Amino acid sequence: MRPKILLLFCCLCICSSLLAQSKKAGKFYGKALKYKAAKKPGKAIKKMAKSINKDPRSPEAYSELGEWYFDAHKFTQAAEVFKNASAHCQNGALRFAKPYARTLIYAGQADKALSVINSLATIRDSVEWNKMRQQAIFVKQYGRPVCQPPVAMSARINSPVPELFPSMAVDTATIYFTRRVNNENDDYFAVSKDTCSEWYNTRNLGYPANSPEQELAQCISPDGHYLFVTRCGNRSEDGFAEGGCDIFMAYRVANDSDWTTPQPFGFTINTPDFEGMPTVSPDTRELYFVSDRKGGYGGYDIYVSRFEEGLWQPPVNLGPAINTAGNETAPYMNMDNKTLFFTSDGHTGFGGTDIFVSQRKTDGSWQVAQNIGYPINTAYDEKSSCMALDGKKLYFASDRNGPAGNYDIFEAYMPYDLRPDPVSYIAGYVYDSLNKSKLTSASIYICTRRDDTLYQFKSNRGDASFIVTLPLNNTYIIHTGYMGHLDVNDTVVFDKQYTQEPMIHNIAMLPSNWEEIRAISDTLIATVHFEANVTELSELDKGILKEALSPWQQHRNYTITVNAYTDNSGNPMLNEELSTRRASIVAKEVADIGIEGIAILSKGWGEINTVATNETEEGRRANRRVEIRIRR
Repeated sequence: MRPKILLLFCCLCICSSLLAQSKKAGKFYGKALKYKAAKKPGKAIKKMAKSINKDPRSPEAYSELGEWYFDAHKFTQAAEVFKNASAHCQNGALRFAKPYARTLIYAGQADKALSVINSLATIRDSVEWNKMRQQAIFVKQYGRPVCQPPVAMSARINSPVPELFPSMAVDTATIYFTRRVNNENDDYFAVSKDTCSEWYNTRNLGYPANSPEQELAQCISPDGHYLFVTRCGNRSEDGFAEGGCDIFMAYRVANDSDWTTPQPFGFTINTPDFEGMPTVSPDTRELYFVSDRKGGYGGYDIYVSRFEEGLWQPPVNLGPAINTAGNETAPYMNMDNKTLFFTSDGHTGFGGTDIFVSQRKTDGSWQVAQNIGYPINTAYDEKSSCMALDGKKLYFASDRNGPAGNYDIFEAYMPYDLRPDPVSYIAGYVYDSLNKSKLTSASIYICTRRDDTLYQFKSNRGDASFIVTLPLNNTYIIHTGYMGHLDVNDTVVFDKQYTQEPMIHNIAMLPSNWEEIRAISDTLIATVHFEANVTELSELDKGILKEALSPWQQHRNYTITVNAYTDNSGNPMLNEELSTRRASIVAKEVADIGIEGIAILSKGWGEINTVATNETEEGRRANRRVEIRIRR
């Protein structure tokens, strides 16, 4: 009898000891969760480790600790936690197979991960298992370095807070980026090179480029005159033209001038969904951006809108070669106008978000995106990139050197086989050949000898300058047009001598009346004035048009020209779009009046051909006009 009593006593002691251990484990577990909620991760991890030590069979404690290590990008420690959980918990091998395999992949232990996947993968979750197997095979195959390790940029750029979204103009003398301010909002900053090519003078761009709201991502146009920004917290009266995060555009007349107040693109591009992370083509006529609007492939997709005939066209999804069911973000169009860099967690990579590259084909479609490789991409998060003009050096953001989410900007030399073709740029200004005055907003077209138009842009509002980046070793035709002047066609040979320095090419234009010979006769019959940002005709305006055209009802041998102009408020590109819309509206009203067999030509000219000063409201109103002329 006594042996049975002794055995019962021993069992009670063991149970009492286990119960005491379980209570202590639960106490440590609760404290760990409180420290985690209080954003004290170090203390939380220590308490959770003590909880596991007191009760090494608790799957919940292993799950929490393993995920905490993983979220902190401590992948090796996370893998060790899930390995112990597999060994000590009931059904642990199967229960922790997925997180164990995943952390092994991120820790760079692809062979061990494949062993776990191949032995424990289940049919029920075959899609997820297959995705992990594919990633493990990728890490095993492409985990060797393809270039020298990236280098973190100096403390003049990187700081204890996150820096993201580097971009630069063609001179590569200034890097623009975002930085977290007061641990709340991101603002736009810039840093320039000194005479020794060292980065210095980091400065906040200030108002109006920055606002009290969140600025998430930006890019600067190659000529340095346009800033495309993402701004959040927006609302519009119609609830559609703006909402949440949208794309805005600011302008400056010179690189040392102040930025204008950023203006939204409007409903053609912005919607109540997310729109942001813009990048533009070298001629600023293609806008690439990110949106989660309906009709995509899932998550965030990359879209493009083209500025054609004075208007931003409806955005087009870049398609399955670029976009996936995951998230594609932070696009960057290289200055060769065919190489697109972007960030993705949907394409197979090393873990987290990686940087990918794709080339645009001659038919406008895209090659299947390619991971740019290790050690630029890692198991950490790499995102938001841009490239120097020579195509050799890549600038990008990564959180590899700090806690998860605390990004710094790095520079790296691109692998040789992924470098874009070398480009340089042509710079100059447009002027009147007789009186030497600068011709701002002149239309410039860059064509090949096959008459393919590569770029279309305008000379700068401020000084009539222009900058365009072009691939080397080609011959180009530069076609220039300006109201009241004869068109100019220049042929330039753009070869390797311009690799280090740009081609300087100023364009002289001869006035069309230089001999006082006019082949045509224009008669101004009506002028319609518009209030700022208005694109609708009043009933009074319609009456003026009808009365002006009445005397011409019986004639047929003429053409009606409708030319729209704006003041210089805002920025030139949006003014061109605004004038194009006004010209189209007036031309439609003229057509509706019903003169049969008459050609109606309409065009928006933007800010050129002013009739009054833009320094006063009266003058600006006089310049906001549409002229209707009879051309015989």
